[in-house]
Amino acid sequence: MPQSASRMRRKSMTIHAALIGHYGQRRWRRRLDPLSELVFTIISQNTSDVNRDVAYARLRQRFPSWEAVRDAPLAQIAEALKPAGLSNIKAPRLKQVLQIITERRGSLDLDFLTEMDPGEAKTWLTSLKGVGPKTAACVLLFACGVPAFPVDTHVHRVTQRLGLIGAKTGAERAHAILESLVPPEAYYTFHLNLIAHGRAICRAPNPRCEVCFLHRWCDYWKNLQRRSRRTSRQVRTSSRERT
Repeated sequence: MPQSASRMRRKSMTIHAALIGHYGQRRWRRRLDPLSELVFTIISQNTSDVNRDVAYARLRQRFPSWEAVRDAPLAQIAEALKPAGLSNIKAPRLKQVLQIITERRGSLDLDFLTEMDPGEAKTWLTSLKGVGPKTAACVLLFACGVPAFPVDTHVHRVTQRLGLIGAKTGAERAHAILESLVPPEAYYTFHLNLIAHGRAICRAPNPRCEVCFLHRWCDYWKNLQRRSRRTSRQVRTSSRERT
C-alpha cells in the first residue's frame, strides 16, 4: 500500500477515535425495514430532515401499504410527498421503483439484501432507476446491517474539510474512498458521528472552528491559519511602508 494511503488510514482512524471521545460509540439498531428505508431515503433527496419526516409520515398515513403506493395514481402520491419538495419528480420515481421491485422479486420485500454480498447488494439497488450510491448505502447500513458508508451533505463537507477526500471529490466517488479508509465495523459509528459534527460544529455556513476539537487534523483550519498569518504579514508590511 502506498505510504500516502497508509497515512490517510491512520489519520481517519485517529479522527474516528476523537469523534467517539466526543460523541460516543454508536450501537447499530435497525431504523426501518429495507423497503421502508429505501422509500424513506428516496423522499429525503434534496430536502431537510424535517420535511422528509413530514412527507414520509403523510405517505404512511394516506396509504395502508407499499403495494397501495405502487398502485396509486401519481397525483395522490405527489400530493402526499409535497412537504419534501420535488414531489412531481419523486412520486414517479418512487412508483417506478416499487413496480420494478415487484417485477423482479414477485413481491415488495427487500429482506433478501441482508444475505447478499455487500457489493452485489449495492449493484442490485443502484440498478433501480433513481437509486444512487448514497440511497443504496443508507438501505444497507441502516436497515440491513450490511457494511456501507453513506455520504450525505454533512459527511461530504466534513471529510472534505478534514482532507480525507479531495477538494474536488464528488459525493459519488467519496463513498468508495471513505469505505477504504476505515474498517467496515467502523462505518456506522463514523458515519453518524461525522453527521453529528457537521450539524453541531462543522456547519456549512459559519463553521464553529473556534470550538472544534479536530484542529490538528483539519486541512480547512490549517488553511485558515495560513491565510490569517499571510494577511497579518501583509498588514505589517503595509504599515511599515506607510511609516
